[in-house]
Amino acid sequence: VAIPEPMGGLTIYTGTQAPRTVHEDVSRLLDLPSSQLRVHPMTLGGGFGGKHGLMEPLAAAIALQLQAPIRLELSRTEDFMTTMPAPACEVWLKMGVDRSGALKALEAKVDVDNGAYAAAWWSALLALLLGGAYQVPNLKIHCQEVVTHKPMAGPYRAPTAQTACFALESHMDDLARELGMDPLEFRLQNASETGDPMVNGQPWPSLSIKESLQALKDHPTWTSRTTEENEAWGLALGVWPCAVGPASAVCRMIPDGTVQVQVGSADVSGVNSSLVLVAAEILSVDPAKVEIVQVDSRTGPVSPPSGGSQVTYSVSGAVSASAQEVRKQLAKLAAEHFEAAEEDLVFEDGTVHVNGLPTQRVSYAQLAKRAESRKGGAGPVIATSSNSVPENAPGVAVHAVKVHVDPETGVVTPKQYLAIQDVGRALNPLLVEGQIQGGVLQGLGWGLWEEMPYDAQGQLQAATFLDYALPRADNGVAVEVMLLENPSPHGPLGIRGVGEPPIVPGGAAIANAVYQAVQVRSTQLPIRPTTLWKQLHA
Repeated sequence: VAIPEPMGGLTIYTGTQAPRTVHEDVSRLLDLPSSQLRVHPMTLGGGFGGKHGLMEPLAAAIALQLQAPIRLELSRTEDFMTTMPAPACEVWLKMGVDRSGALKALEAKVDVDNGAYAAAWWSALLALLLGGAYQVPNLKIHCQEVVTHKPMAGPYRAPTAQTACFALESHMDDLARELGMDPLEFRLQNASETGDPMVNGQPWPSLSIKESLQALKDHPTWTSRTTEENEAWGLALGVWPCAVGPASAVCRMIPDGTVQVQVGSADVSGVNSSLVLVAAEILSVDPAKVEIVQVDSRTGPVSPPSGGSQVTYSVSGAVSASAQEVRKQLAKLAAEHFEAAEEDLVFEDGTVHVNGLPTQRVSYAQLAKRAESRKGGAGPVIATSSNSVPENAPGVAVHAVKVHVDPETGVVTPKQYLAIQDVGRALNPLLVEGQIQGGVLQGLGWGLWEEMPYDAQGQLQAATFLDYALPRADNGVAVEVMLLENPSPHGPLGIRGVGEPPIVPGGAAIANAVYQAVQVRSTQLPIRPTTLWKQLHA
């Protein structure tokens, strides 16, 4: 919804992961001064990369021209035709390995379908992921991006990572088999580690590939795995670099005892609940006493988009620092109240007392009220903080799946699933596990059902949910999740990005399991029953 303001300017209400990106795009495209624009991000259940900014400039242009409020809402088919799917890719891959199992060379040729607009960065990302998970001394990766009459390719949850993983992990299984090696041991032998060079020559930041593979090796579900006829287990390793961006936050102690935290980020998939826990931990209050206020793009703190597995990592540092400053201000007020040294104070459950005298307490609410009512002193208890973490820590996911293949129909049925992921530190374990559960289901969609096929005339053949196949409740699988906590060196409280890694290995793990079950190598995702049946009976 775009609403022209009576005194000039424009207000936009939109479901977006990136309110500041929308703000900047509308300002630039409509030549509108930034100070005359306000973007309110509305509550989202999920964005998955498709809501970094889509139709807002168009709605804004019409609203300004007509000087009337404009509501733009897409039908399902319009959504398929105008929003951003993952980039379609074709990968030709060749790898060299010596008899000891050491990788020696990797050559790849990649075509990326950009859709109607050039993206100019998918290739670099795909090359980084294709040649970075394992150490290969000799690399030659050639990518070209192709512009076609299709919807623009976009950052759908870990863009290009699924393609790179599918090609690379299928190859790693085939190489291990040719060498007579265990596929897990073969991966452990060649896995990249912290400090090893990436494709671009830069060293990998804190990387836990070997730890994650070892966790699978030792997991009881893996060590005691069993299969029946036409069943097999497959595994795959997925890596995602995770983004990072500058961020700021405001923390204020309200006289009723509420801790108010102002942020500029969009709350996607419950991000705010983690920010609540950061402030509550530092200030020693019940999380129910922390209020997150999501401020509009003009008046709110600066925040990166809620995408790239970066927002909790980036914003929680600013929340943490502003909460620590509020704690210092409360300590000074409490020290004056008790006529005691600040180092002798104990913060506990929204109150402060002197060490050794727990019965004599003063509440945060009393301290905040005094600060806002008395003359003299430092004034209200409020703090602003900005930070810019120098680098994020990559996310690593290792997935193992057992499938059953019906040779009469070619139908692949997932039977059991184990997802292991290094999350650094899980601020909200239930939410983190939920992200992994959802990512696994989307990865199964990549592997078995989801695609956007076009006919020879360029018409999309799956533009509604009648034709576009999604994972359903009756063909999902119970997912066992294991959270590794290998703290990141720069992330606040040791956290890592968690949103995108769990979608990466699913398709590759499914393809490897299918090969182990029926000795048919699928070279295209999704693995359709008709295609697999033809391969089985060729």
